[in-house]
Amino acid sequence: MLKLKVLLIDAEPERARIVEAHLASAGATLTVRPRPGETLPEAVARERPDVVIVDMGRPDRDYLDDIRRVTHHNPRPVVMFVDADDPAFMEAAIEAGVSSYTVVGMALPDVKPIVRAAVAMFRRYRQVEAELQHTRSSLRERLLLDRAKSLLIRQRRMSEPEAHRWLRRQAMERSRRAVDIAIEVLRAAGEKGLSDDE
Repeated sequence: MLKLKVLLIDAEPERARIVEAHLASAGATLTVRPRPGETLPEAVARERPDVVIVDMGRPDRDYLDDIRRVTHHNPRPVVMFVDADDPAFMEAAIEAGVSSYTVVGMALPDVKPIVRAAVAMFRRYRQVEAELQHTRSSLRERLLLDRAKSLLIRQRRMSEPEAHRWLRRQAMERSRRAVDIAIEVLRAAGEKGLSDDE
């Protein structure tokens, strides 16, 4: 198992001790706990763990808001152990950002493969998310370039290749990206629907 810093959340000291022992035998370098009165987002921001383990005796829907905040502001793998099967809560937990949801009952299973799988799934999800964002950005840039070329064709009577070359030449001469030149052209013409980040 990879050497990990684990933030362990468990209200029951004895069960937390058992989980900590499992983690130590699995090779986790450091298990840390939240300070008294500290929220999960605060503990994550302070400790910057590699993975968060939430072990709760029964599903706590209020706690999902904290997990959702961590997922949004400081994402990392979250492993959740619960005592009772609750399909609706499981769906809500996964939606909030839980990477691994395990019903354990009275005895904890071997945590090593569960944590390892959660970390791998989280990394894969983040990779897919980054690829999707890149694809969206590329598509948006392509659409902006096409709109600018269409405008140049209409206003300056250019052919499509001429409009394309003009945008590229302007970008090179001004050390800008072609899409930035396209946005300037569209804004100068009073085109609607250009957001600030475009």
